[in-house]
Amino acid sequence: MTTFQAYLEKIDDPAQRQRMEEVLQWVIDRYPQLDRRIAWNQPMFTHQGTFIIAFSRSKAHMAVSPESVPIRHFAQELDQTGYQYTSMIFRIPWDRDVDYELLGKMIEYNLKDKAGYTAFWRK
Repeated sequence: MTTFQAYLEKIDDPAQRQRMEEVLQWVIDRYPQLDRRIAWNQPMFTHQGTFIIAFSRSKAHMAVSPESVPIRHFAQELDQTGYQYTSMIFRIPWDRDVDYELLGKMIEYNLKDKAGYTAFWRK
């Protein structure tokens, strides 16, 4: 978690900081093969040099960025959660539970779909 410590310390709201830390720790615990870094001022996970998922915060929600392909692939499940989403991110309001099952599916999807991928972003 040390990679993300400075980012987390900048979150003034203790509940938001705790939620962000919980989500990041969940990813670390379940996907220890992922590399961690801060890029574009957000916690990010990569694998073998390619982007897998990133997280950021705003006043109203945590934004999760898995890229557009997983968003489209899991649009129906996102609709079922009630999370708002765009072509590149989905938003988890601070007062809503995190759907860890869906989050895991998106990470797994990216790991499989981008296996052997040499570029950072999908083209």
